[in-house]
Amino acid sequence: MTIPAPPAERPERLRRIAMVSVHTSPLAQPGTGDAGGMNVYVLETARRLARRGIAVDVFTRRTTAAVPAVVEVEPGLHVRHIAAGPYEGLAKEDLPGQLCAFAAGLCRVAARVPEDWYDLVHSHYWLSGQVGWLAADRWNAPLVHTMHTMARVKNLHLAPGDDPEPPGREIGEAQVVDAATRLVANTAAERLELIEMYAADPARVAVAEPGVDLDIFTPGDRYAARAALGVPGDAILLLFVGRIQPLKGPDHALRVAADLLDRNPTWRGRLTLAVLGGASGSGVRHPMGLPDLAADLGLGDAVRFLPPVDRATLAHWYRAADAVLVPSHSESFGLVAVEAQACGALVAASDVGGLPVAVGDAGLLLPVGNVPAWGAALDATLKDDERSGIRALAAARHAQAFGWDHTVDQLVAVYEAAVAIPRQSSINDADTLVGIPAAVIP
Repeated sequence: MTIPAPPAERPERLRRIAMVSVHTSPLAQPGTGDAGGMNVYVLETARRLARRGIAVDVFTRRTTAAVPAVVEVEPGLHVRHIAAGPYEGLAKEDLPGQLCAFAAGLCRVAARVPEDWYDLVHSHYWLSGQVGWLAADRWNAPLVHTMHTMARVKNLHLAPGDDPEPPGREIGEAQVVDAATRLVANTAAERLELIEMYAADPARVAVAEPGVDLDIFTPGDRYAARAALGVPGDAILLLFVGRIQPLKGPDHALRVAADLLDRNPTWRGRLTLAVLGGASGSGVRHPMGLPDLAADLGLGDAVRFLPPVDRATLAHWYRAADAVLVPSHSESFGLVAVEAQACGALVAASDVGGLPVAVGDAGLLLPVGNVPAWGAALDATLKDDERSGIRALAAARHAQAFGWDHTVDQLVAVYEAAVAIPRQSSINDADTLVGIPAAVIP
């Protein structure tokens, strides 16, 4: 008979963390496909954890043969690519069928390291939570989970014509909520949603607001930024940054631009709406037809459709803009809003989800999808140079509270609380589930 060893003591400090991000890699370019704010979150928090001496391995699905199996991003931070299904052609909605393959790949990694190699597993999004649940059990480590978005919340705020999230996702999310040692919410409002809509234990839900890279996203000269981008100095520049899908409301941005031109015919020829992003999610399955919409609205060449750009170039766009529009129908936080404000931009955002926290009093919070309300508010603000200047200063000050180091301070506190919980023997846990005393296991 084998007598299970007593639960191991937790290390005095965190040594290694396994992060799981199944459906999108932190190395992917945000703004297209399934890459967005979550990618930025995973990469930036992992970087700063590594710089504090906490090694991080990020496990993600391999989507190209061109990338090595393991990428060292910087000392202490590695991205490990797991083969699970074909490299290309799988949408996020297809990935539940590949979770077993991903879990098998992760288990092959787990088989090569001791049980206590990772002190903690942090999974991102419900698909990762399902795999992280298994990994945490294998390593006998606590599971920390961040939802990023939730099916029940999204289905309450569907954009017109958008596809509802399936019941299978809701079930999967509820399972992860029950399995996680700790849950991390982006805002207090999201924490309440987890408690009220998923019956999460309030004692297990903490808040850690996402952040912004305050070294890259900084205020700067508007006209210098415009010169670098080829934007006329006297332009009235509106900016939309994000994935092209109904949830993000890019069609609303076009309608607001048309409303402003109706209010100010003399702006025609000066007003430009730049749309930076690529098709994603339901926007891939059912293209939104934004160029056709622009033509129907009579916008002509007032709209520029551009691909996603690197962060340094994105900071130029934020500085160059008269207003950055964030017209999402649902948003767990809204990194675009904070990045734009860190550059001193005026942000007009939907009054929904985490955007009131991201924007604060420094921008405009407006009713979801209400074009006249958006047009009136922007019209009044853009015509008032003094008001715009005051808001720009307030925006930059507000964003200073959201550096990624602050986010990681909050995460480390969550991690330390999770690892402080004594570990249970996985054998005893399994035996309890089937009602067989551990003593009878040979």
